[in-house]
Amino acid sequence: MPSLKDLKNRIESVKSTRKITKAMQMVAAAKLRRAQEAAEAARPYADRMNAVMGGLASAVGASEGAPKLLAGTGEDTVHMLVVMTAERGLCGGFNSSIARLARQHAQKLLAEGKTVKILTVGKKGREQLKRDLSAHMVGHVDLGDVKRIGYANAADIASDVLSRFDEGEFDIATIFYNRFESVISQIPTATQVIPASFEDAGEDADSGTLYDYEPSEEAVLEDLLPRGIATQIFTALLENAASEQGARMSAMDNATRNAGEMIDKLTIEFNRSRQAVITNELIEIISGAEAL
Repeated sequence: MPSLKDLKNRIESVKSTRKITKAMQMVAAAKLRRAQEAAEAARPYADRMNAVMGGLASAVGASEGAPKLLAGTGEDTVHMLVVMTAERGLCGGFNSSIARLARQHAQKLLAEGKTVKILTVGKKGREQLKRDLSAHMVGHVDLGDVKRIGYANAADIASDVLSRFDEGEFDIATIFYNRFESVISQIPTATQVIPASFEDAGEDADSGTLYDYEPSEEAVLEDLLPRGIATQIFTALLENAASEQGARMSAMDNATRNAGEMIDKLTIEFNRSRQAVITNELIEIISGAEAL
């Protein structure tokens, strides 16, 4: 049975932890609002750009002049997985859910005899994946010093991926991230970016309006596709940022509640132990008095 001093020290320790988790919850709540606004503001632009490129892609089709980013290499042998997670922990299952989805995808590809290459964005994803997929990791992007995600960060990542594609390092590229739904709901998502795929993206473009493109649809698409990939990566980073803060806010709220419950239990145990000590001392005093 722990002593009164041990119980008192433990209560003080849990109280200090509760102060920290409460402060982290409030900080995450403040950051969540900005991150959520940024993610929601980026969605219409990304959707509209995706629709425009989808319309162009449907017009170009499988013609000989189709850009390589649209047509692909014609093979399905080497896969590049761009896994985007957070630089910090203490955000519940946010990082684990992304890493789990990427690991399952990689293991499935390896079982089919494919070659897998992994580019990690964020320290936590790298730490989790290197345990059993370290041989397949080819690069890492550190965003630990970045206070606020900007388009320039996404453009740098896109430039790295595109240069690897131009050098023939892979055939298909897929990005992994968490799509923000609410504070308690973040959806692990995998999106193929190379070759570009547009699911139902051409509906707006084919709704009855006809466009003439100069110099040609192929040339316009050739210029838009790299920008589209950078936009998709930027959108994924913003979604991740909002998801991270939402998950951290929820996790710290749960931690604060658990700390409060633990303090109540320890306080009851402390009071019982103290009462037992007082009772024993009274019994000794009474026994000593009767002996006299």
